[in-house]
Amino acid sequence: MSVFILSNRKIIRHKGENEDSFSNDEYSIPNFRIAKCDFENYKEPSEQTKKKKQYTNRNILNYKLFSEPEKQGYQDVLEVLLSEKKIKKSNLTADNLGGTQRMFYELYKNMSSTKDRSDVLVFIHGYAYDFDDELKAIIDLKKLFIDNKDSPVEHILFVSWPASSSIFPLTYFDDKASSINSGTSLMRLFYFYTQFLKDIFSNRDLSPCNQRIHLMTHSLGNRVLQSMLYSLKRENIVRVIDQVLLLNADVSYKVFEDSEDSFNKLPLLANRISIYLNRQDAVLGISQFTKNILTPRLGKNGPSSIDQFKDIVSIIDCTFIENDLKKTLKFEIGNHWGYLSSSQVQHDIFQNLYGIDRNLITNRIKKSENVFTIS
Repeated sequence: MSVFILSNRKIIRHKGENEDSFSNDEYSIPNFRIAKCDFENYKEPSEQTKKKKQYTNRNILNYKLFSEPEKQGYQDVLEVLLSEKKIKKSNLTADNLGGTQRMFYELYKNMSSTKDRSDVLVFIHGYAYDFDDELKAIIDLKKLFIDNKDSPVEHILFVSWPASSSIFPLTYFDDKASSINSGTSLMRLFYFYTQFLKDIFSNRDLSPCNQRIHLMTHSLGNRVLQSMLYSLKRENIVRVIDQVLLLNADVSYKVFEDSEDSFNKLPLLANRISIYLNRQDAVLGISQFTKNILTPRLGKNGPSSIDQFKDIVSIIDCTFIENDLKKTLKFEIGNHWGYLSSSQVQHDIFQNLYGIDRNLITNRIKKSENVFTIS
């Protein structure tokens, strides 16, 4: 089990600390850094502790930033892996690896174990998150996807981006700009990963782990994904993702159209795409009528047309779900966080991640060839 953070937040050193930290500041930087969360020493805090002023940064969840790699590429990773297999002598060890080198090395080692499923979930959050909120979200995601026996996920890569800490609607504009910058970081990660695959598996002594990588984006996190897709050239896209889950997506309902040149690239990147929508999503209703010039949102209205992708893209209507897991006003009225608030949505997501045929996923009512309602 491992949980990593990819972030383009500013790096700071808090007073009295001797380690670098990610900042709560609400602006992004050009480059991203990688950190690994420490769950081995994690203890669930009391409700009283959570209310304390000191409940911030590493007091929420400890993490360690990886050093920057000494050189680009993944030949050092290959050398370390071959050395560990006694195929090649080398003075290099895993401690010599930095950044994505260390993360990809650890994921490959863990995913190559004898376990039946050891999948990776890449998660991109929505608006109104500071870094402390992100750490709390990571804890929730670990409980939901790693600790849960119904989930095939054993590793999480949490994409941290500097969304505003306020839920006031006008902060959306700042978040939209930050999401565009953060999409560039995600694109670089994609290219780094494809380079890793080329460098490692060009050697016949190493074989793919045959596990799966999934991508889940919530709300305005879909704008981060869209920014990445804008920049990706079709000829450079490799299908490295199994399932893509677009949750309550705060992007235009036209994103799959060729004129948008963004989400129409997803079928080149992934085996299957699932759009989870809620027609009573109040948050996306506000987004549509206050910030997006009345443009219907994908996560509320569904796509304008996906006929050419209907074999790969499914629409899952969550309008009639019960928020049985979280019953606060935010979840009951917002209808925007079904993956957290509804056991029905979670059950559907787990089956999706396992790759079950969309027509065989339980508790769905089939409305058409690729449209389903969770019942």
